Amino acid sequence: MLSTPVHPQIKVALAALAEANLPSIESLTPAQARATFNAMSRTRGGTPAPIARAEDRVVTGPDGDVPVRIYWPKAEGPRPALIYFHGGGHVFGDLDTHDVIARNLCGAAEMVVVAVDYRLAPEHKFPAAAEDAWAAYAWVRENGASLGIDTSRLAVGGDSAGGNLAAVVAIMARDAGHVNIKLQVLIYPVTDYGLGSDSYNRFGDGYGVLTSGAMKWFAQQYLRSAEDADDWRASPIKACSHANLPPALIVAAQCDVLCDEGADYAEALRAARTKVERKEYAGMIHGFFGMTPAIDDAMRAQSDVSDRLRSALT
Repeated sequence: MLSTPVHPQIKVALAALAEANLPSIESLTPAQARATFNAMSRTRGGTPAPIARAEDRVVTGPDGDVPVRIYWPKAEGPRPALIYFHGGGHVFGDLDTHDVIARNLCGAAEMVVVAVDYRLAPEHKFPAAAEDAWAAYAWVRENGASLGIDTSRLAVGGDSAGGNLAAVVAIMARDAGHVNIKLQVLIYPVTDYGLGSDSYNRFGDGYGVLTSGAMKWFAQQYLRSAEDADDWRASPIKACSHANLPPALIVAAQCDVLCDEGADYAEALRAARTKVERKEYAGMIHGFFGMTPAIDDAMRAQSDVSDRLRSALT
């Protein structure tokens, strides 16, 4: 029996997951993990919100092209933009696995969304993903006007590993003297590759595919060595300062191995007098944000994020 009860709708989802008898992430090769979990992600999400159009492009990165997918809302005129980084432990996930999330945020928040297909580990170890994330943000900042984007009103966001990259880009932008990022949206982010928070003990097994073992596997794939966990570009909570960063919205799932490190990151931001709002969804597990429309709180969380984006950027 689970030590912390999950929401009844999550209980149904966990039962379906058990029936599917999927192998654990840590038992797979990276290629097998991509095939298994990318396919699973593409099958959920329901009917996305209507938007005006979407277009695939490439951005010049530090080691070749970085694919991006740009989504335009139906609203006219120069729009604010969200640069979004997908989750997947820095190992899997792509533009298609998070297409419905991007469309929903684009339509509901009435802003352009630029989804980024950064390089993945282990073929491209840390800091490749962070470098690509920065390149995509910089490209939007420099070229956004030609895309109908008001580059004075940008946000960065992402889920899990993508939340990690959004937090890192926000710090890099501050250090570069940029002031155009008005919000960072961190959805159950990886903030500390030390992997030592207490939620690893409370929710390390039995609460979906993201177990404590899976997180150790992701770290082994992504980091070049254990020392990389102390680099703030891998563990943004290790940054020398969290002052003068863009305001943050941190979305948390109660029954998630990453729950406590998200809370710790929120506290680090508050201690540095950076504005932060943390919303924890009771009985939810890692990955719930994309489980629309089956999970009511997924619908609610996407609506909450869209509302916060609108209020911060319009």
